Amino acid sequence: QVQVVESGGGLVQAGGSLRLSCAASGRILRVNAMGWYRQDPGKERELVATITTGGVTNYADSVKGRFTISTDNARNTTWLQMSSLKPEDTAIYYCNANGINSSFRFFVSWGQGTQVTVSS
Repeated sequence: QVQVVESGGGLVQAGGSLRLSCAASGRILRVNAMGWYRQDPGKERELVATITTGGVTNYADSVKGRFTISTDNARNTTWLQMSSLKPEDTAIYYCNANGINSSFRFFVSWGQGTQVTVSS
């Protein structure tokens, strides 16, 4: 089983910054990509940012220029640096990892989420 754990959420004022961390662990042979998604109560979960082990990134239009995703492939770790935060960014942020486990099977794993609240 592959576990994903994220942290770093909290309460910040609009215009502030926050850095989220996520690490995948367990029976991992190879991670193909990691990413961040967010969800508010009553809303659909949406993509925030993803990054492959090759360094290819994908950002939601709403966060481009404000958020930056990075990885340490050797540690199966990803970070989401969030700047110029807006109240609209308030959500539970979930980390995702996919790849191949030690049984040579594809896996998709999700973290439990970390709350980000941006006050005005």
